[in-house]
Amino acid sequence: QVLLVESGGGSVEAGGSLRLSCSVSGHTSRTVYMAWFRRTPANEREGVAAISADGGQSDVADSVKGRFTIIRDTAKNTVDLQMVDLRSEDAGVYFCAASEAVPGKPLTPWRYNYWGRGTQVTVSS
Repeated sequence: QVLLVESGGGSVEAGGSLRLSCSVSGHTSRTVYMAWFRRTPANEREGVAAISADGGQSDVADSVKGRFTIIRDTAKNTVDLQMVDLRSEDAGVYFCAASEAVPGKPLTPWRYNYWGRGTQVTVSS
């Protein structure tokens, strides 16, 4: 079992920045990929950014490219999401996820076995 705990959510004005952090613990030896998703107004999980467990490969959604960065710290066993220039459409609940198989499409939720409970991001204009 892998436990994921998100932190760092909050309220920020448009154009502001936030850094989300996901602490990974438990039986993590089989974890090969981690990602951040967010819940859309249509109640779907949209992939925001993903990274391999060793930090060697990463993917970022086009909608946040140039504004969001995913950061893997293997020593602390965390995966952070640095967000700058936040927009109203970035608001929502952000989830951390982990996969024990290399996902063919890292920004789709289907291959992720473990999920955190989420952290709320609010962006005011």
